[in-house]
Amino acid sequence: MTALVTGGAGYIGSHMAHELVDRGEKVVVVDNLATGFRSAVPAAAEFVEADVGDEAAMLAVMQKHGVDTVLHFAASIVVPDSVTDPLGYYLNNTVKTRSLASAAVRAGVRQFVFSSTAAVYGTPATETVAETDPTNPESPYGASKLMSERILTDAAAAHGFSLAVLRYFNVAGADPEGRTGQSTERATHLIKVCVRAALGLRDNVDIFGTDYPTRDGTGVRDYIHVTDLVDAHARALDELRARPGRLLVNCGYGAGYSVREVIDAVKRVSRVDFKVREQARRPGDPAMIVARADQVRSSLGWKPQYDDLDTIVAHALAWEKRVSASG
Repeated sequence: MTALVTGGAGYIGSHMAHELVDRGEKVVVVDNLATGFRSAVPAAAEFVEADVGDEAAMLAVMQKHGVDTVLHFAASIVVPDSVTDPLGYYLNNTVKTRSLASAAVRAGVRQFVFSSTAAVYGTPATETVAETDPTNPESPYGASKLMSERILTDAAAAHGFSLAVLRYFNVAGADPEGRTGQSTERATHLIKVCVRAALGLRDNVDIFGTDYPTRDGTGVRDYIHVTDLVDAHARALDELRARPGRLLVNCGYGAGYSVREVIDAVKRVSRVDFKVREQARRPGDPAMIVARADQVRSSLGWKPQYDDLDTIVAHALAWEKRVSASG
């Protein structure tokens, strides 16, 4: 059995590739290196530089390596960018997912694990959001992922492969062993931005919106450690192999932190009081979104190891120090 990890030179995909290699799986990573890093790919994994939208190339990779499992992480992920470039996001996230799915069907892939997002829900009507709640994306990013979910769900029903869709919330932190982390300098993840400010790599941190209907006026998000996230993916893959079918789960801890609370945590862990500026809201950002995460625990036996904001920040800070020291 061979697992193909798309976007495996990127942030979450590289953590997944390391997890699979650690489990003794045969792994092929495909990445076009538009935002990924070749150095993030585990040495034991086969690497192919290609675009997941190239159906012929993907089919060739799958056939050559005997791929029976696809874990799809390749995507564009910045919500404000999707508002200004919706066509680019629908191409990269939705059209290319359709091409990848077609190649997977032609290659006889048996398991497909899809990296989706809480952005498919938009602004929920309740404090926490469950998998059964309505989907109402407020950005082209969220819509592009929801469309991809539908494509894969319909293809799985028509062609008989098993499908797991994991909708995750705000991913943060880095590999505790220091093998990989969020390496993109311009990444917009809040914790990434904050630790760069703490290290003097940027002048300030901006808070986008201070008038939300939340406890301190700033947006609230459910932050999940990337290592716990890839463990959920690995468990979802095990479930599909043991009991073929379809699976949909939220991946979060079920608790939210505001932007101000995250900033305070980074200042506390780093012991640096960096500059913070207040800005207007950004389009496409909901006020609050927190997972109802009982399904992933009950159906997959998932037990997070790093459900602690200071730990997440400490791992992100350690990785940023490593990246900045290497130049």
